[in-house]
Amino acid sequence: MAQTSSMKLLGARNMSCIVERMEWNNKMDLIAYGTEKGEVVIQRLNWQKIVTFPTPGEDVRVRSLSWQMDETLLAVGYSNGKVALLDAESGTIISGLIYEDDIKKVYFSKAINSKENLGTYTCNVKDKHRKFLPKLQPMTNIDPCLKTLDQKSFPKGSPCFLVVIMRSGKVHLLLLGALQAGSIDLTQHILHPQEFDVYDVRMNGDCNAIYALLRDGQELILLHFQNQVLQDCMAPMLELATHCAHILETKNYINDTQQCLTEAWETVQLEMDNKLTRYANSQPYGVISAHFLELHVFGFATFEVEEFLFETLSEKGFKKIANSVDLSLSNLQSLVFKQLNGAAINMFYFLNTIAGFGRMSHFFESLISPDVANEAMRACGAFVLKVHELQRTIDTLAYDMKLFHAWMIFTILRLSHQEIPDDLVLTEEENIAMADFICAMEPELDDRSDDEDELDSQSETPPPARSKFNLERVGQYLDNAYLTQPYPRDPIQLWEEMVAENECLSHCKLFVPHDTNLSLVQQRDKMFNAIDAVFHKPTESISGSFKVSSTVICNDLPPMEPGEDLRDKDIVTCSYYVNEAARSDMLACTISGQEAMILEFSRAGDDSVRCTRITLEPGLFTTSVPEDFCYLRFVDLQFYNESSLSILAQSINAGPGMRPHSFFIQFSLTAALNYSTQHRMGPLVKLSETTMSQSIHDIVDGAAFKGLDGFSDMLAVSGSRKVATVLSDRKRKMTIFEMEIEEEEDDTEMSQASFLDISKESVLAGVPDAEKQEA
Repeated sequence: MAQTSSMKLLGARNMSCIVERMEWNNKMDLIAYGTEKGEVVIQRLNWQKIVTFPTPGEDVRVRSLSWQMDETLLAVGYSNGKVALLDAESGTIISGLIYEDDIKKVYFSKAINSKENLGTYTCNVKDKHRKFLPKLQPMTNIDPCLKTLDQKSFPKGSPCFLVVIMRSGKVHLLLLGALQAGSIDLTQHILHPQEFDVYDVRMNGDCNAIYALLRDGQELILLHFQNQVLQDCMAPMLELATHCAHILETKNYINDTQQCLTEAWETVQLEMDNKLTRYANSQPYGVISAHFLELHVFGFATFEVEEFLFETLSEKGFKKIANSVDLSLSNLQSLVFKQLNGAAINMFYFLNTIAGFGRMSHFFESLISPDVANEAMRACGAFVLKVHELQRTIDTLAYDMKLFHAWMIFTILRLSHQEIPDDLVLTEEENIAMADFICAMEPELDDRSDDEDELDSQSETPPPARSKFNLERVGQYLDNAYLTQPYPRDPIQLWEEMVAENECLSHCKLFVPHDTNLSLVQQRDKMFNAIDAVFHKPTESISGSFKVSSTVICNDLPPMEPGEDLRDKDIVTCSYYVNEAARSDMLACTISGQEAMILEFSRAGDDSVRCTRITLEPGLFTTSVPEDFCYLRFVDLQFYNESSLSILAQSINAGPGMRPHSFFIQFSLTAALNYSTQHRMGPLVKLSETTMSQSIHDIVDGAAFKGLDGFSDMLAVSGSRKVATVLSDRKRKMTIFEMEIEEEEDDTEMSQASFLDISKESVLAGVPDAEKQEA
């Protein structure tokens, strides 16, 4: 049988910079660590680096790391309030959230197991939409560096919560990393908000309550919050969160498509701006249309037009411009017809499904407001109409530009007395369309009264820019402003005539509104605002349902001096573990430099908590303890598994000129059961008065000490991977151990003395010897 106290050195490395955070993956041999530069590095057990994620900004620190259970997704919290979800498999940043305050901790909860039976809502998280909706085409023509760091995709695999803890005491819950599933402000539930600090906030094993470990004045307390909405509506919440993730992915696909549209349109403008628009700017308003119309109808070209055609342009030069503009317009047509229209249809499908959920009030009453969901559907329908309107505008412009290009080449050849190909000769219908296009190049200004002119002259706002070559009929849709040239009403469309004649239809909620004055950007923003309103209700319902069911006073803390910041020198270090076999939640925390408390909260319905207080100091009746073990203090602790607690301790009696020693302690929680006390959870539980500390040396077979040379700063363990990592030498040296060595491998097991010798050798020899030792 494997011995949890057995350890084998796998290797040690001197790092190139200070390591501030470490976290082992639960399933794979991957360890993630954050550096002082704000970088996040992921490497294997054999020191092979997989990927390095750069810092998100200057002077940004990594506050927290957390792997999603059995997945390659890593959540990172930064000091600038940013939370990033990193995919170690693809080496990409798949999601980013920005908060207003420094991050204390971010982590993934355990997987959610929603109960499914005939009496409750059956949660089916499978993507049914893939049966009905075509897959959206990838955005191959957009630079990945130009994409905004919003939600791109979301955690797959087992559903879970992403919990974000702020330094200010605010806690945010996100289901599947997408749905804002409530928040809580811990400062509203304490007596001394001026002397406050949050150490950890954890969801219980059933994901319907949270534990908050914090400082309230001079007391270390643990608040237990229950939430009825989380308890009753978990399965419907999972369904809603899945659709929320799809909606947010679609929102960002729309944003990326609109960015591609803007880039393609800028290409058109660039080609036109080189020659044509520059010439248009040099002429008085209205002259270009008049001169071109005169040239088209009578064949007479003014001196300015001839100079522009033959000196500024040429046949080959204009053909090059024409081909480039045609290609860009074709790209625009494809983006609107395929990508943007497909994304709008997907969005309508998801919103329609959510509106259907809202009709099942028995399950979704506290999560969805049917009226708000229907309003979001109408806003999405209006966006679909605006996409079709833009599509028709681009089609019209593409046709007109082809005519304009053919006519310009025909005119240049005719004026230069060259042979004209038959395909350049316009038909009578095309000539009429060409004349209409020339007339529309510079539309007449609206007739205004003298009073309006006087007001405009007094206003500091400049008049709107005039259109050039009718291009603004497309470009105006990509600006966050009202359309200057709305799409003309089609007399053939009877529905448009009926709505125009009956104003009541435009206000009826049974029909999708079509605002002809809004641009595509404005219509998109209006739709996004309506969608955001849909997900306000679950946030409000869950946030309002948090109720403090119990306050546990753990211990007294030293007072905070005025203006003192204890963030970097806290004596409280904690670890959390969900024991599924025993249906309990386990919390271990240091309550002073030499004392720690291990709490086990039962979820079996008996509302009890088991408490074990241990101290590193020898007890009154402790005998035969080595002197090095007598004067220790806690540095770090983590649950190795449900039956073992890994502790990192530091000697505090090193003599002058002596290098301090650290100790790795594997503490048996099973052996400590006989020394624990059991309490019933109530409104107020004073563990500081009803419990006593037991020396760790008096617990028989409870602790196994392993000596480490030098000062150790941090610990990272994984019971499933059977590994432990220790940071030492001011967080610049990383040492990895293999745990639970079999008894037949005693020849490779390291004693306390050999640990010290190897540590000294690695310090003297540096990295190469450490690599040899690893081999």
